[in-house]
Amino acid sequence: MPLLLLVSLIWAFSFGLIKDGLTGLPSSSIAFIRLAVALAVFAPFLRLRTLRVADAVRLFLTGAVQYGLMYVAYIHAFSYLKAYEVALFTVFTPIYVTVINDLFDKRIGFIALAAGVLAVAGGVVIEYQKLSSPELWTGFLLMQGANLCFAFGQIFYRRTMARLPEVRTDLQVFGLLYLGAALTAALAASGTPPATLSITLKQAGILLYLGAIASGLGFFLWNIGARKVSSGTLAVFNNLKIPLGILVSMFFFGETADWPRLLGGGALMVLALAVNALKDQEKTLCSAENKSSARLT
Repeated sequence: MPLLLLVSLIWAFSFGLIKDGLTGLPSSSIAFIRLAVALAVFAPFLRLRTLRVADAVRLFLTGAVQYGLMYVAYIHAFSYLKAYEVALFTVFTPIYVTVINDLFDKRIGFIALAAGVLAVAGGVVIEYQKLSSPELWTGFLLMQGANLCFAFGQIFYRRTMARLPEVRTDLQVFGLLYLGAALTAALAASGTPPATLSITLKQAGILLYLGAIASGLGFFLWNIGARKVSSGTLAVFNNLKIPLGILVSMFFFGETADWPRLLGGGALMVLALAVNALKDQEKTLCSAENKSSARLT
């Protein structure tokens, strides 16, 4: 859990940095540059001799979805939303984590659906005055696409690595994820005219920081942390960056919001997280009961 907490703190500043410092740059180009920097950091550590081709492809595709497709949608959402709104709309990620994990386990989680309803209600309370805005809905849908990609990648990575005992450390293979991600973002950015990509020195510094630290180191530590906790705990930690991101966006980057609505909607979202966490407690109790029954028999 300490790794997940550390990364949440790092990511809290990313929302404001993107909105405040990178406005005007093509979103697909921002995604590609961030991921290319992350790939450059991790490529020297790749050790693939013991890895089967099929497993290498699984890791490549994990990165293409979890980071490549996610970043293309996520960064494009900043064209329609404030930084705190982008942070806010990641609230659905833990619910997607739970649902996707249930789908892999071939079962239906009604608790996760209830949490989803509460999360939607929280979002409606906070952004009630903007519900008729096409920009809000466009940004919202982009964020849900990004959330789904990120949630799927976390679960798929955990399951893939669990079947690879020959891989001693995540560092041996993580460059594969960034390779898949960078190539995916490169395809998205390929239609961007070079003339539109004019990067200032300040923006170059932000991109290097986001690529090496927020993306490169952040995603690496996050996926390691994700392997050490239950899916329920992982789901809850996916939303820690929301209050942190909102606070940073407002106090460091000068954004404004309707505080009563923000607090009221935030309370519903906290309730959604609490409901979602019940699922993890149920699994723990069921597991303990099964072990106790096995000992008695």
